[in-house]
Amino acid sequence: MPSLTRKLIKGRSYYYLRHCQRIDGKPKIVKTVYLGSADQLVARFAAAPTLPEPLSVEVAAFADVAALFDVAEQIQLVPLIDARLSKRDQGLSRGQYLLLAAINRATHPTSKTRWAEWYQHTVLTRLIPAWPDQLSSQSFWNHCNEITEADIQAIEDQLSQRVVERFALSLRMLVYDGTNFFTYINTTNPATLPARGHNKQKRTDLRQVNLGMLVSTDFHVPLFHKVYTGNVNDVTEFKTITEELRVRYTQLARHCEHITLIFDKGNNSPDAFATLDEQTGFHFIGSLVPTQHTDLLAIPRRQFHRLAGERLKDCLAYRTRKVVFGQERTVLVTYNENLLAGQLQGIEANLDKTRTKLRELQASLRRWREGRVQGGRKPTLEGVRHQVERALSAQFMKKLIAYELNPGRIPDLTFHTDTQAYGELMRTQLGKTILFSDLEDCLDEDIVLGYRAQSTIENAFRDMKNPHFLGWSPMFHWTDPMIRVHAFYCVLALLLSSLLQRTLHQKGHDLSLPRLLELLGQIQETTVLFAPQGQEKKLRTAACLTKISEEQQALMHALDLQRYQAKKAS
Repeated sequence: MPSLTRKLIKGRSYYYLRHCQRIDGKPKIVKTVYLGSADQLVARFAAAPTLPEPLSVEVAAFADVAALFDVAEQIQLVPLIDARLSKRDQGLSRGQYLLLAAINRATHPTSKTRWAEWYQHTVLTRLIPAWPDQLSSQSFWNHCNEITEADIQAIEDQLSQRVVERFALSLRMLVYDGTNFFTYINTTNPATLPARGHNKQKRTDLRQVNLGMLVSTDFHVPLFHKVYTGNVNDVTEFKTITEELRVRYTQLARHCEHITLIFDKGNNSPDAFATLDEQTGFHFIGSLVPTQHTDLLAIPRRQFHRLAGERLKDCLAYRTRKVVFGQERTVLVTYNENLLAGQLQGIEANLDKTRTKLRELQASLRRWREGRVQGGRKPTLEGVRHQVERALSAQFMKKLIAYELNPGRIPDLTFHTDTQAYGELMRTQLGKTILFSDLEDCLDEDIVLGYRAQSTIENAFRDMKNPHFLGWSPMFHWTDPMIRVHAFYCVLALLLSSLLQRTLHQKGHDLSLPRLLELLGQIQETTVLFAPQGQEKKLRTAACLTKISEEQQALMHALDLQRYQAKKAS
């Protein structure tokens, strides 16, 4: 610990700086620095330069964009893209444009009209220098509008190989699934990809685009994606996509001989399984629609056995063999108390909503019968039946609520909850999942845990629908080629972010993607501009990071992001 010490030598005071440390439990002077007399110290401080007056402060996004840029550098993303897509005569390369778009989607999703503004407030101005006019929406699409679906597939093929090799991704289990994203594309627009269909965000009034992805269970790194028309359901698309999955299997099998494909019951069809069996080489784990296998649901729970392991302590299973889609398969019926509790909670909530709607309809009919309604169209038996069926549209409601309509001048509605049907539903179906696989020698526990890995792609899709990070929206593109390019850089954003999350996990930091990007996004770089002094004409600058927490400091250190910081003063 340093301390200032005064010594009297021949009647005059002199000052020393002494450094003291405790050695073997005793304080000891380890270093002494001579500072001079009091007059010398006063003269030294009087001659010290005064701090220049600060003019302004610039704040730029640092850690989030630098970390994603670093991942892109590790896999040499820009050179890989540029090798396929030649550079135009001016401006950034297409690889640089797509990387900027991917980083923007991951950290601060915005439209191309606000792209340049976002870029100017990041350290990407130093990492990927560009003029503002090069970042206009028109300039971006002048470079990227001609990128074809074949270009995207070729780049993704090479990129998947590189990621698997350089990051040693586990390929033993891969998950395929699809989702959709609604758009605001006008009905009269001639694009073929946007179409109305069953939208998972309940926006059936808008045209949507479907996205299918194959991801690793090792931190949902996307290895393949496919954009398809919004009115095509998952089953239909999965039948056509199996050939492309076969090609991808051939490429990935060089790194892993035993690859199991996991997908949910929404992709099931006889044609798809015929292709999987004959062509792809994938093993698979899937699920079946319970109501289509009532014989399996009828198996009494006393014949189930408890699964081993802490993660499956609440799970029971019954194993058998059954012909499914033309082939005898291993079938596993599971029962899970946690799943049952969640289903009951959802059913009770739906029962409350449905009863409320039916009571409101009853009250409306009563007002008509009492003559308290003036004007309007008189309710008809078919019209009321249609309203009741619509109120019973939630899952299981048609089974659990029985109703009667009595004809008359104004129909009369009565209803009640069928407790016997509720008990039968709990006894046979609730809490159960039916899994099936071509893996004959696989343990029950491995089949269940393998299927649960499907949550990785569900998490990926949920992240892509986050408006703050990794967002697919906003999407204001109106042609099929533009939509495909948009999907490509959204998938690239997920790939870079997933690899970043995986890297930090391996270094002891387990964070969700939104939380990770939030923490890194709070680490910003500040540059203070000072007025020139004396004969100087150039502004002086000093750079530093904003105040960060210990957790953020640990992330900075784990990723070695200090090497991307600006020089502290210039």
